[in-house]
Amino acid sequence: MSLYRNSAWFLKGLTEFTKGAYLSESKNFVEKDLETSVAGRSFMITGANSGIGKATAMAIAKKAGTIHMVCRNKDKAEEARAEIVKESGNKEIYVHILDLTETKKVWEFAESFKKKYKTLNVLINNAGCMMTKREENDEGLEKSFASNSLGKQANKQTNKTSSSGLDALADCFDLMSLLCSSAVYILIKSLIPLLEKSPEPRVITVSSGGMLVQKLRTGNLQSQRGRYDGTMVYAQNKRQQVVMTEQFAKAHPNIHFSVMHPGWVDTPTIANAMPDFHSSMKERLRTPEQGADTVVWLAVSEAAVKNPSGRFFQDRQMVSAHLPLAWTHSSQLEDQKFMSVMEDLAKSFQPH
Repeated sequence: MSLYRNSAWFLKGLTEFTKGAYLSESKNFVEKDLETSVAGRSFMITGANSGIGKATAMAIAKKAGTIHMVCRNKDKAEEARAEIVKESGNKEIYVHILDLTETKKVWEFAESFKKKYKTLNVLINNAGCMMTKREENDEGLEKSFASNSLGKQANKQTNKTSSSGLDALADCFDLMSLLCSSAVYILIKSLIPLLEKSPEPRVITVSSGGMLVQKLRTGNLQSQRGRYDGTMVYAQNKRQQVVMTEQFAKAHPNIHFSVMHPGWVDTPTIANAMPDFHSSMKERLRTPEQGADTVVWLAVSEAAVKNPSGRFFQDRQMVSAHLPLAWTHSSQLEDQKFMSVMEDLAKSFQPH
């Protein structure tokens, strides 16, 4: 990451990503945008037991939406569900236990969900992971890449039988980043048929302002080479998700795709993964509810879908996904190559 990108990002963050910036921008929000009932509509939210995901689930539950909470920890998920039901009065809240770093299980979950449920109006990809060191899942994929971009982890047995294929992919892309992105890719890809059968389908992905310092990498996708920097791998995953959103929007015009930055939010992930940043900026960090505001707006409002599909949002506004003069734009060929790699990786772990 260049010194310019780092400095420009931090200055932008101080003026746009803080609690104060949200309070300033919220003065321009149209209140009636969220004055709506979504009774009869279903929403799948990953990472819905805490932070932004939980705040999103709570807000939509209060609008009578059916919520499918996709979480890793059963106890925490059930505790969050009970709280949401009690506060919202909405009992149409369902818990699904899934570790998004296990790629095959993501496929299996999506296929099972399609068989059990007839509709899914909105998919909200909120869950993510930030590793402080490089970790592989059981399938041999770097965990951050699996959950944020590809879908999840592959088992070591599979890795042994197909290591040459993964090595070839690693020569083209950073597999570490791909692993965290894989869950998002697989969930979207596998649930598209169900979404397309449902009224007014939408897919929203929660990104991060950190992606502004990253250009889509076409090498070292899983972060196998060089010093491992979990924060930068996370930022690369989030850049991958922006590219995925743009490409899925082109391929599936009947679904409204969007990706958003929630601002700097006080969440358990930030506190655990970036303790120094969290402690120094704590008074300026947004609440989970403030971070979730644009997610909810994109998920339920009519105003949101009047914007073009595939765009990047911040505080209910469509904004650029690049810093000025930061050279983070990727070419059409690079974007297509990335999507091709994602597709091949996803297929390699798809149950037969």
